[in-house]
Amino acid sequence: MKKMSTEEFDERFDAGDDVTPVLDLPAARRAGLEQRRVDVDFPAWMVEKLDREAKRLGLTRQSVIKVWIAERLGHRSGTAT
Repeated sequence: MKKMSTEEFDERFDAGDDVTPVLDLPAARRAGLEQRRVDVDFPAWMVEKLDREAKRLGLTRQSVIKVWIAERLGHRSGTAT
């Protein structure tokens, strides 16, 4: 992979040149979307209701929790602030 300065990269990108050969695409990450593990304890009745709702929606329990929390926090899938 050829190295280049930030200024050269910006100039080539702004000119419409293909800069993908100098990018490390497998290592690319979207800022703010890194995964972090969080342990949360729920009462049994809540887990049972979550499981019923997950089954109804055809999702995993974790997906339901993520969607509901994201909605509550005002975020859409794939966006970060």
